[in-house]
Amino acid sequence: MGLLSNTVSICQFSVVGDMPTENFIEWAGRCLAGHAFQSIEGGSEEQSVGWVHLDDFEACDFEVPDAYARDHYLTFSLRRDRRRIPAGMLKAHMERAEQKFLTEHPGLQRVPKNKREELRDAVRGTLLSRTLPSPATFDAVWDTRNGRLTLATLNSQVIEMFENLFKTSFEGLRLVAVHPMSRAVSVVGEERRQALQQLNRAVNDTVLDQIKDNLWLGWDFLRWLVDRTLNSGAEYRVNQSGPALDGEGFVAYLNDRLVLTGGHEEGTQKITVAGPQDHFDEALAALDTGKDIAEGTLYLEKGEQQWKMTLKGELFQFGSYRCPAVKLEKDALTDRDSERLAVFFERMYVLEEGLQLFDSLLCAFLEERLADDWHPPLAETTPDA
Repeated sequence: MGLLSNTVSICQFSVVGDMPTENFIEWAGRCLAGHAFQSIEGGSEEQSVGWVHLDDFEACDFEVPDAYARDHYLTFSLRRDRRRIPAGMLKAHMERAEQKFLTEHPGLQRVPKNKREELRDAVRGTLLSRTLPSPATFDAVWDTRNGRLTLATLNSQVIEMFENLFKTSFEGLRLVAVHPMSRAVSVVGEERRQALQQLNRAVNDTVLDQIKDNLWLGWDFLRWLVDRTLNSGAEYRVNQSGPALDGEGFVAYLNDRLVLTGGHEEGTQKITVAGPQDHFDEALAALDTGKDIAEGTLYLEKGEQQWKMTLKGELFQFGSYRCPAVKLEKDALTDRDSERLAVFFERMYVLEEGLQLFDSLLCAFLEERLADDWHPPLAETTPDA
């Protein structure tokens, strides 16, 4: 599902590097055009990757800014066309090719290794030329106000592909994942950052080490959320910038599904607790055995609006992120292009508002976590607690 859908899985990045101070929009268009998608439908290439328009995966012309620039947003999609040959089909055609070769060379009882590789390449090329490529697109929106890019996928291979193509396309720029510690730093006040840094267990600033050495942050946050959902109420106030007004009230709670993980001598154990959670009995019992909450279904509510997401605590990625519905008006009086643009901005508004509520919730947790009298919630619980 793309970014314009009401439900989407997303991860976020900071765009870092030196950007041109003049004619930035035109420069971005040239960068996208330089690595625009190239069709392989008439050939035998196995894969093609490139940029296309956000709302039209057949369009890859970036000469006109209206195609990719919408106010302070840059919008584009990664398109990947890939041919796949079923293993059984490749095996069957290889057997035929080898049998034909042996028939033509009666003195041989088996196909030599170098000839077999040659036959395999020929068979594979023939099959690829007969196979239509399957397209897939992954939407991205780059907010140039704060340098944050939102990508609509959680697939690690696609994320790596996107990062590499972005770095190649936009010379001098690169993407840095917004991981839990970096997100925490961005939401706390200046006076709290030194205390937060003292809890940072990473030995350097590399993203992988920042994630690996600070898994405690997501675990503590989700444990705190369970405790707040059970015992302390679920009401909070907006304290981060964004579409919602500062000080507005909202409700946040966990329900429906939790995933808990823990180390074991034979490997990592994973427990999934699904269904409405009245007392979190199974989750509390798992916490007592030393497991940590890796992800959970988080609800955010403000007035009559509701946001729902699967929060992946170890990376702060947002799976199945469902926002309040945004609908395209379809009637004879509505200009199609104007309505499409209006839907885009409304979609960005509700998506960013939900993330603003999440950041406000994270800030509320950090205010308690960084206090001198912090005590881990749900410590030494029992299912009857």
